[in-house]
Amino acid sequence: MAPSPKQRLFIDVGRKEFARNGYGASSIRTIAQEAGVSLSALYYHYKNKQDLLLAILLDGVDTYDAVCDAELADAGDDPVAQLRAFVRGNVKFRTQYPLQGQLIATEVRNLEPDGARQYDERRRAGRKRMRDIIDEGVRQGLFTTKYPDDCRRSILAMVSAIANWYEPAGPDTPDEIAERYADMAMDLLCPSGTNTAPRDGRE
Repeated sequence: MAPSPKQRLFIDVGRKEFARNGYGASSIRTIAQEAGVSLSALYYHYKNKQDLLLAILLDGVDTYDAVCDAELADAGDDPVAQLRAFVRGNVKFRTQYPLQGQLIATEVRNLEPDGARQYDERRRAGRKRMRDIIDEGVRQGLFTTKYPDDCRRSILAMVSAIANWYEPAGPDTPDEIAERYADMAMDLLCPSGTNTAPRDGRE
């Protein structure tokens, strides 16, 4: 269920606070003050700081899924087109939603066991989607790598690393970076150079 307008406010303010100071040094009281509400009003929606952290991280997953879904919408059934679309979605998430990506990278470790379980269940679906795309491409002979799982992990790692160097004012647009990383992903999956599919996966 989508957050209510008030919950959205707390998520947005809390995300900025956690990104600025880290979860441990952030104050739920400060978040309430910056949101312009009483502490009791925040507690009405989120019982404690841990509950708010989980909501913020799950909201980041929702954003990630929406960005990837938008890219995959026109990919059809072709694994090459799907893989390129999925990589583009990952790049666009990292470049357009840096705070969400930052907290996913740094604050998941602060989730308590129940929250970590809920978060992992949500993330597992996204990881499975990429694995299924690659497995189907291998089955059809479109991806020739001997190491599909290593390729999947490498693709996700190289896209995650974009957060370490991307600058919105830089010379490359998110679309240009996305296409470049899609090319590199295909190079990993087709190391022998046998991939002859067009860049968008269509004839």
